[in-house]
Amino acid sequence: MSAVSDLLTNYQHVIADLRLVTGDNGVFDVTVDGNLIYSKAETGRHADDGEVLALFTDLMGPDVPRYGEE
Repeated sequence: MSAVSDLLTNYQHVIADLRLVTGDNGVFDVTVDGNLIYSKAETGRHADDGEVLALFTDLMGPDVPRYGEE
């Protein structure tokens, strides 16, 4: 599943704005409220399946349930 699909499936109730911005040379950065949570340039690889979702889940903390679990 793609990172966008993961995020929208699980956190559509808390995401007010989600943008895909194209870049050069295979850029893949994920920022939340201006904070970088994943960068392909920093890790040297593309995110594994579910990795961006796990990082977002950690950022949201235990008080924010996934969509449908409220």
